[in-house]
Amino acid sequence: MATRPNTIAFMDSVVLDGQPLTLAEIEAVSLAACPVAIAPAALTRVAASRALIEEILAAGDTVYGVNTGFGKLSDVRIPSGSLAQLQTNLVRSHSAGVGRPLSEPEVRAMLLLRANVLAKGFSGTRPALLELLVALLNAGVHPVIPEKGSVGASGDLAPLAHLALVVIGEGAALYRGEKLPGAEALRRAGLEPIQLAAKEGLALLNGTQAMNAVGALAVARALRLAKLADVAGAMSLEALMGTPAAFDPRIHNARPHPGQIAAAAHLVRLLAGSEIRESHRKHDSRVQDAYCLRCMPQVHGAVRGVLAHVASVMETEAGSATDNPLIFPSPLSKTQNRGAVLSGGNFHGAPLAYALDYAAIAITDLAGITERRIDRLLNPDINEGLPAFLSPDPGLSSGFMIAQIVAAALINECQVLAHPASTGNIPTDGGKEDHVSMGMTGAIKLRNIVENAERVVAIELMCAAQGIEFRRPLKSSPEVERAHAAVRAVVPRLEQDRVLATDIDALAAAVQAGVFGEWCD
Repeated sequence: MATRPNTIAFMDSVVLDGQPLTLAEIEAVSLAACPVAIAPAALTRVAASRALIEEILAAGDTVYGVNTGFGKLSDVRIPSGSLAQLQTNLVRSHSAGVGRPLSEPEVRAMLLLRANVLAKGFSGTRPALLELLVALLNAGVHPVIPEKGSVGASGDLAPLAHLALVVIGEGAALYRGEKLPGAEALRRAGLEPIQLAAKEGLALLNGTQAMNAVGALAVARALRLAKLADVAGAMSLEALMGTPAAFDPRIHNARPHPGQIAAAAHLVRLLAGSEIRESHRKHDSRVQDAYCLRCMPQVHGAVRGVLAHVASVMETEAGSATDNPLIFPSPLSKTQNRGAVLSGGNFHGAPLAYALDYAAIAITDLAGITERRIDRLLNPDINEGLPAFLSPDPGLSSGFMIAQIVAAALINECQVLAHPASTGNIPTDGGKEDHVSMGMTGAIKLRNIVENAERVVAIELMCAAQGIEFRRPLKSSPEVERAHAAVRAVVPRLEQDRVLATDIDALAAAVQAGVFGEWCD
């Protein structure tokens, strides 16, 4: 499992009751192995939902997914003696994912989110199935789930099928760092596989938990990165002897977008008390800084606004019933109506797909403005007297020349990935599923964009730290000096040309691991 970032608060436990989960709770379970429990009321709801399924079976009624085929085959009635085999066949046939496996934190998030769906009590499963999902989390049994193969309706079928394989003692799982057959991983963890009953295979497969898991973890990283971009930008502003005048709260209160106001206030706090600023307050012929410096609140703040919206979508989805059909038992002793089983489309990933594409565009632009500051630090024509490419010996040494090229390459990849996935529809399942969300594609590409953007911000931190050192003996603000020291704790000053790939990777890993987390709360 990934190292727990120091920005992830450990919680005593996360109790599942089917209500929305916060990104903090999802990260606590996924990254910090926070224990998971089930609310007693949730088990009561699950049992009531299952009782209605049993009642329907006893009455011989025909209900989609309970005693029929699936998708285009929904008109095929399945005899009662084959219902368990129907569910097992569903899991096996849909386990067709390809590509590299999802990370263990992403799999943990999937398990958590799927368990919370069942805890709502609309899925018609037995309590034992919910309890087994939670037991997998707490024991650290992580199904091996290929990341590709979902079109996001009827939910993330292929990824969730690979999760369900381990539940029935098949497939493969990671347990204590070792890849094992699913049955063996369960045995070593002291758990027993479950034989699926009517409706339970479908209850595991229908839903958006793969795109929600990958997306939620990516959005949480992006939220921290948006704040860290303020830190990197403040360091660049100081190295370029820019002015914080453009961050005056009066400017931003006149255009009161919350993210913009928050980013401007953050930059003001970061830059307070700078000797570098005082050194050029007077007799400076410059009137305004370039947009990449002056417009940080407007751009960084807009990114914050996008991510706040996307986070709310992810959290709402975490407490949503997304399978089909949904089971609505009647309140006991209130009516003779036994309840309802309703087929709908809550598995469709459109709400997440649109949000994930939105976040991808915003983070790509955040990386873009970051790269413009990198270029401004390095380009001797516009870097306010700093050595060319921040090299201690320009000419003999190339300094950080190629670091900006690397940033440009990363951003070009982000620009390609930022093309919306949600606008692409390919009908599936013989035309029965004729409009799909492509939300899982959106989640995967967002994760890749965030990873690239972390590297771009790491490059800015590295270059800005070097630029500030060329302003010595003047010091920056206390906050920027602390950030500078944090950078130097990871990578040393560039005294002569060396391999930069190691430095970039080390700083990007530090960003992801939360080394700069105190500026990102």
